[in-house]
Amino acid sequence: MNSTGQRERLEQQLALIIEIDKLKAVLRRSRIKCDGGRLENSAEHSWQVALMALLLAEHADEPVDIAKVVKMLLIHDVVEIDAGDTFVYDLEAVKQQEEKELKAAKRLFGMLPKEQGEALLSLWLEFEAGESAEARFGKALDRMLPMLLNYHNDGQSWQEHGVSLEQALTVNRKIEKGSAILWQKVTELLSESAENGWLKR
Repeated sequence: MNSTGQRERLEQQLALIIEIDKLKAVLRRSRIKCDGGRLENSAEHSWQVALMALLLAEHADEPVDIAKVVKMLLIHDVVEIDAGDTFVYDLEAVKQQEEKELKAAKRLFGMLPKEQGEALLSLWLEFEAGESAEARFGKALDRMLPMLLNYHNDGQSWQEHGVSLEQALTVNRKIEKGSAILWQKVTELLSESAENGWLKR
C-alpha cells in the first residue's frame, strides 16, 4: 500500500474513533454504583461488560474465544449513537430496535476501510443473531450487568418502571443460554430483589 492509501485508511479509522465518542452521551436506565445520582452511559456499559467477559470467561457453558467475545461486547452498542438505548422492558420500542440498529451499524461500520468495516459488521451481526458460543456468552453478560447494577442500587430502575419478578426472569432468561451458573446466580438475586420489594410479585 502506498503512503496515500495508508493516509486515507487512517483518516477513515480516525473518523469513526471520533464518531464513537458520541456513545459517551447515550444514557441508559441504570445508575452507576459508585454514584447513584447519575445514569451510566453506553460507553461505560460496553467497557464494563467487556472486562466482565475477561473475568468470567471460565463460567461459559462452552469453550469460547474470549478475545472474540470482548470484541463483540466493545462494538455491540456502538449503534446506539444513532438508534439510542432501548429499554429492554419497553416491548413496543424493542419491536423497532432491530431495524434502527441495523441501519446504524451499516452507517457506522461503513465509515471504515471496506474490509475492516465489513469484518466488524459481520461480527456485530453474529452477536445480534446470538447463535455462536461467543455470541451466547456475550449476550448473557450483556443482560447480567444491568441486572447486577439494579440489584446493587436497591432495584432503582425496576422500581422506577414498575418491573415485576416475572418480567425480570423473562427478559434475563437468555443468560441461561450462555452460562448455567450465571443464570443460577441471577435467579437467586432476582428472587431476593422481589423479597426486598424491588420487583413486583
